[in-house]
Amino acid sequence: MNWEQLCKLGLALPEVAEDVWFRTPALKVRGKSFVRLKEDGQSVVFLLESVDEQEFLIETQPDIYFITDHYRGYPAVLARLSALRVPECRTRLERAWRLKAPKTLVKQLDQRPPAKPRRQRP
Repeated sequence: MNWEQLCKLGLALPEVAEDVWFRTPALKVRGKSFVRLKEDGQSVVFLLESVDEQEFLIETQPDIYFITDHYRGYPAVLARLSALRVPECRTRLERAWRLKAPKTLVKQLDQRPPAKPRRQRP
C-alpha cells in the first residue's frame, strides 16, 4: 500500500477530499481530517474511537499498527503503509471517516447497496 492507493480507497467514501493536515497530505470529510500521511512518508495516522481500540490493534496486529509517545493516550494509531493491505485499509478508513462525517453522510453510506466482492488473484 502507498499513500496514492490509500487515497483512492478513501475517496470512494462520500464527500472525501484530499487536503493538508499538520503540513502533511490528508483526507478530510467536509473539512474534518480523519487520516493523514506521517512526515516519514512510510506510515499514516488513523483516528480511532478509543484508546482501547488503539491498544487492541497494536496488540493483535503489531506488524501493521504502532504508536509513538505523541499518540499515547490519544484515540489514534499509526499504520505502516508497507504492511497495510486493501481490506484492512478500507476498514480503517471507513471507521475513521464515520467518526468525522456528519450523521446525514453516515446514513447515506449505510443506505448504499453492498459492493460486489472482488475476485482475488491466486
